[in-house]
Amino acid sequence: MKPTMLVLKYLGIALLLFLLYVIIALIYGTLTDFKPDEVIELQLDSSSDEKIITDSVLTFANWNVGYSGLGAESNFFYDSGGFLTSKGKMIRAPRKNVEKNLAGVLNFIQKNKADFYLFQEVDRKSKRSYHTNTHAKYAEQLPNYASTFAVNYKSARVPLPVLEFWRVMGKMDSGLGTYSRYQPTKATRYQFPGSYGWPDRIFHLDRCFAVHRYPTASGQELVVINTHNSAYDDGTMKAQQMEYLKKYIESEYNKNNYVIIGGDWNQCPPGVKFDMFKSIEAGEGYTQVNIKEDYLPRGWTWAYDTNVATNRKLTDSYKKGETFTTLIDFYLLSPNVEVVEVQGVDQDFQFSDHQPIMLKAKLK
Repeated sequence: MKPTMLVLKYLGIALLLFLLYVIIALIYGTLTDFKPDEVIELQLDSSSDEKIITDSVLTFANWNVGYSGLGAESNFFYDSGGFLTSKGKMIRAPRKNVEKNLAGVLNFIQKNKADFYLFQEVDRKSKRSYHTNTHAKYAEQLPNYASTFAVNYKSARVPLPVLEFWRVMGKMDSGLGTYSRYQPTKATRYQFPGSYGWPDRIFHLDRCFAVHRYPTASGQELVVINTHNSAYDDGTMKAQQMEYLKKYIESEYNKNNYVIIGGDWNQCPPGVKFDMFKSIEAGEGYTQVNIKEDYLPRGWTWAYDTNVATNRKLTDSYKKGETFTTLIDFYLLSPNVEVVEVQGVDQDFQFSDHQPIMLKAKLK
């Protein structure tokens, strides 16, 4: 056989094997696709002795902890358009970085005491965080706190980037970790509406919010919600999700309950410019939306700190003054809850691509 023909033969075999790999990956992903019910009752992973909220002023810490894999030194292949190849970017951080980031979150918990911690991108058994159960680690750092876990990213194997099948993202088990000094009477996961088309949907997050209900001394319930809205969409799914959330929280407020929502909204608060934090990138290539000004009736309060950015781009490692940053992590409070103080915690993005935001709120 001529050398040219031999080369073509082996190229053909290689292409066939690759196509077979892609087909098997899609079939396996489809068969093992996580399809949660719209409403799921959450179990308590740890408990608190405090059953009724008697304090009128409560403190909250809200933080997307970036699964302990997205510290200041990190970049991320997916944010650089690396669907097929990593383009030299990180698929997962080295173990030492994950351990450093996890230690940073644990240290934050120790130094910033709050009644409620609302964390997003908390891993339990994911390849990207070396199968570390970070949810259990946070709960251990908070003895006598009630804790729950709401899954929003569950996949037996994420085969991305496609052309680097020997080092793909792999198994995912991640979600919302909520930790409270008080015992909730009920905790529930609500699935947001909207999804990507096949096959994208089998490898994307199943976005949700987690609702926790607490009795208060006044007889009213405090409803605390941990949310993580869609990131990689043109705004269509965000709009569906926000409408779904709006109906839920308005119904709770109409029952005379207190409502406090914190999370990674993946959009800016009403009226806040996404490029308010000046940088060399100046937001080029960054698509972002604002929550509509008339999203809710008057009296509801958006609580955020315009002095501290809460999210950065991951196209490269963090460079202060250069990396593009914005504000997409904040709180929403019902009219019967008053903001006493809200403050971002500037960490120079050492431990996550997000930064924490603290809230002190008063139940009227």
